Amino acid sequence: MFAIIGIVVVFGAVVAGFLMEKGQLAVLMQPAELIIIGGAALGTLLIANPMHTIKGILSGLLGTLKGSHYSKDRYIETLKMMFELLNKVRRSGMLSIEADVEKPEESEIFKAYPHFVGDLHSRDFVCDTLRMAVTGGVEAFDMDQMMDLDMEVQHRCAHQPISALTTVADALPGLGIVAAVLGVVITMGALGGPPEAIGHKVAAALVGTFLGILLCYGVVGPLGTNMGKASEEHHAYLYVLRVLMIAFIKGSAPIQAIEIARRAIPTYVRPSFQEVEAACSGRQAGGEGAAAA
Repeated sequence: MFAIIGIVVVFGAVVAGFLMEKGQLAVLMQPAELIIIGGAALGTLLIANPMHTIKGILSGLLGTLKGSHYSKDRYIETLKMMFELLNKVRRSGMLSIEADVEKPEESEIFKAYPHFVGDLHSRDFVCDTLRMAVTGGVEAFDMDQMMDLDMEVQHRCAHQPISALTTVADALPGLGIVAAVLGVVITMGALGGPPEAIGHKVAAALVGTFLGILLCYGVVGPLGTNMGKASEEHHAYLYVLRVLMIAFIKGSAPIQAIEIARRAIPTYVRPSFQEVEAACSGRQAGGEGAAAA
């Protein structure tokens, strides 16, 4: 949402300043320049990247328009879910969650948390780790190494679309110059005509440079930065899950593992101890988990 507001502010401020200086707004309406710059940028994107990266860019851009997925409420919900799952292990043993981790979309525990089930990367991260714990024979240190490896691979893959979009943003000023040069070529062909026509063509050529720079620093570049921050938020979310699971695998009680994980949550979305305790207690009060308290 804030990304949309920011784009509106950028274009609004530029247009407002232009109009304050008695500029003619119609001069900025140059579809041909926009086609040259936008088409060339899209072409470079297709040349340089495989399809999965392009899909990642589209998905990431849609994500920036929707806003962050990892709010305080999301973390509280996740801690509640993991508390319920770990309590089930404490009551009935690791084998009791085998069906939950094998088919999470059918699990009674996971189905109560659609945000988690819909986040395939996070869901698989948790289920794959707990599946290894169910099978047994893997030391806590090795489990931690596997989770670290998984996080590193996911982080690297998430940054490929960001890097591709940033490359396109860096190319936009140059593509704006290409559009401007073509405008100058057209202007040269019109020499000898009316001064008004020549002035219009020169203005159109300069608009190409203007659009390239504006789109680079005012739209595409910031969107790439936003995607990068979203990737870091997801990495932080996985880190919290990693800390929680490794604490439990090492022998911590469910509520202790939850508290350890809470301390790993970024401070700007970290719930208080009382908020997490109330959430977990409320979930216990509604079911058989009350006995485990």
